Amino acid sequence: MLKLFSDLLAAGPITPSPSRGGKGGEGSSSRATHPHGPRPVAGLGLPRPNLPLEGEGTNLKFLRSVKAALLLTAIVVFSSSSFAALNILATTPEWGALTTEIGGDKVNVYIATTALQDVHRVEARPSLLARARNADLLVATGADLEVGWLPVLQRESGNSKIQIGSLGFFEAAQEVRLLDVPASVDRSMGDIHPFGNPHILLDPRNIARVGNALTKRLSGIDNANKDVYEARNKAFQERMSQAILQWEAKAGPLKGTPVVVYHKDQQYLLNWLGLREVGSLEPKPGVPPSTGHLTDLLQRLQKEPAKVILINAYNDPKPATWLAERTKIPVVTLPYTVGGTKEAKDLFGLFDDTIARLLAGIKQ
Repeated sequence: MLKLFSDLLAAGPITPSPSRGGKGGEGSSSRATHPHGPRPVAGLGLPRPNLPLEGEGTNLKFLRSVKAALLLTAIVVFSSSSFAALNILATTPEWGALTTEIGGDKVNVYIATTALQDVHRVEARPSLLARARNADLLVATGADLEVGWLPVLQRESGNSKIQIGSLGFFEAAQEVRLLDVPASVDRSMGDIHPFGNPHILLDPRNIARVGNALTKRLSGIDNANKDVYEARNKAFQERMSQAILQWEAKAGPLKGTPVVVYHKDQQYLLNWLGLREVGSLEPKPGVPPSTGHLTDLLQRLQKEPAKVILINAYNDPKPATWLAERTKIPVVTLPYTVGGTKEAKDLFGLFDDTIARLLAGIKQ
């Protein structure tokens, strides 16, 4: 289409042939003609229309204006389709940050939640629905982490691109080995995820694996920018590999440290760094701490003390404070995800700050 308009513009002005007379009598109009019909437009093989001699200047100006307008329109359409960034809807800050690392200026990323929200409990509000309608790619954790709200968002959006099974729906949990996969599930066990623990983000090795898979998905949707995504992911993977070595070396003193957790969302962090869980503020996953449970936990900790009580930025600190006052065990608040603390500005800052806070906590 663009070549056609360019050829039209290059064809130059249309000029009528000199009159050869005709058989028409007085008062009959004469029309300039080519001896073998209309002359072809240069370079296109299309017939050049014969124009009346009257108003020649006006016709020429009009045609030039039309050709210029058509060419400009083609350029605008071509440019917008070639350079428009993909609209990405990420369910959580870590996947928004990862998509930005890989996509750069080729993606517009909107994050559905913040680090101060419990991603289990999110409202599919109208503003979020509008983002889902326009998304080219939905990046979620999966493994039923967002089961309480994401299916509603997908259904109500009416966007075929982001439905389950579509190229525009990406689940990070599909790319890693999940921990805590239950043999069976029933309501008496609390908020158990039947596919395994979906809180995969606190092991940076998982982030790297998801990054590789996400790069392939972005390239599949936007093949024109495949080289950009692959180059950016390569640089990201190199940085992450080096950072993991440094984090593991720095976190050496944490190995074997007994800790109390709030929820099972820190399980991948414990597994990665070798921390040891000796108690949980929740009596069962997803069940809020009760006075009775905290009293039982207090008695257990007198026999098997912990070094720190771990909570996340979005957790209610009151249960941890209650236990800390009676056990003299320090509370360490972790960012959990990007944005959870002012230091956790990106994925690298997330793990820098997490390890720094843990090391400071065990020294108290």
